[in-house]
Amino acid sequence: MFSATDYDKLQQIMKESPEKNELLTRLLESHRMEISTISHEIRNPLTLVYSTLQLIETQHPEVTSFRHWAEMHQDIEYMKQLLEELSSYNNGERLHLSSVDTESFFQTISLSFAASLLDTDIEFTSRISPELPETMLDPTKIKQIILNLLGNARDAVLARTDNMHPSISMDVALEDSHILISVSDTGCGISSEDMSSIFEPFVTHKRTGTGLGLAVAQRIVHAHHGSICATSTVGIGSTFTITLPVQQDTQQES
Repeated sequence: MFSATDYDKLQQIMKESPEKNELLTRLLESHRMEISTISHEIRNPLTLVYSTLQLIETQHPEVTSFRHWAEMHQDIEYMKQLLEELSSYNNGERLHLSSVDTESFFQTISLSFAASLLDTDIEFTSRISPELPETMLDPTKIKQIILNLLGNARDAVLARTDNMHPSISMDVALEDSHILISVSDTGCGISSEDMSSIFEPFVTHKRTGTGLGLAVAQRIVHAHHGSICATSTVGIGSTFTITLPVQQDTQQES
């Protein structure tokens, strides 16, 4: 699988001439098809295994108390999650753009995430500018990566046993015709040694992570011609910032 750096280099080469662009476009499409085929072939038998386990539990409830039964369920859930995120990574550049009321869009995300914190002591603050313009983006994929960043922030905050003021914030503002989305937390932080690889596929420092979440986020943001970066200090917290250009619906304007 290509790394994020590999894709950046390929994109640069593709801009050099129409011939290189056509050749590498075909290469990338073939690469995506191969990953899709492999994922599909694995997902089908895995679904059957999962359905069989559920049938066994229904007919023989006593198996739930068997040793390692719960761990087996967790392993299958992990494989299902991995396949879903692999599919998201593989299709990260395929966007379905639509005109979005940006302020309302991020308010909805904020309320959805806030509801997930009701049973925790985490303080969540969202500051969403009322001056945000409508813009063209893929709402499903942008929502996916924002909620992933917020979920990562929650995990980082909960991982700190010494956190006296657990908090997460999301700021969305307009700056120089770009929408800036920042997610900050007072979590455990990321070491300087790990920062250079956090956007690489299958690199994770979480016990239950697949290592694809941030790689997916980067691919989706780049497909929107935006950027994503992070700053972090161990024991203090992290901030992830996404920058998206404001894109107008030219079809409606013409």
